[in-house]
Amino acid sequence: MSVIQNDHSEGPVAKAIEKQTSKLPSDLFLWAALGSMAASATLKILAKDKTALFVGQWAAPFLLLGLYNKIVKLEGSDKKDKDLDAGYGFDSEFEEHPISDYADPNSESTF
Repeated sequence: MSVIQNDHSEGPVAKAIEKQTSKLPSDLFLWAALGSMAASATLKILAKDKTALFVGQWAAPFLLLGLYNKIVKLEGSDKKDKDLDAGYGFDSEFEEHPISDYADPNSESTF
């Protein structure tokens, strides 16, 4: 039976991308999505149907990029590195959660 190691560290490409995208404001992606919808509606009115569909489909990727940007800003892939650099000296991924005492079915503690 093999043991799976929970090493969730990011590669150099992902770290470089996250470093750059975290500098962008999250509103930028929302405005880009709204802009693509407005441009699509304008193109539809101008009877450029295929181009309107093409531009209108940009909204979803912009919103997904905005969500990714927000997650990177809040969580970040290097949270474990930051905890170690800050001097906490523990790996937060394996930190004991206080609720775990109550979740153990073999525990003899009562409420």
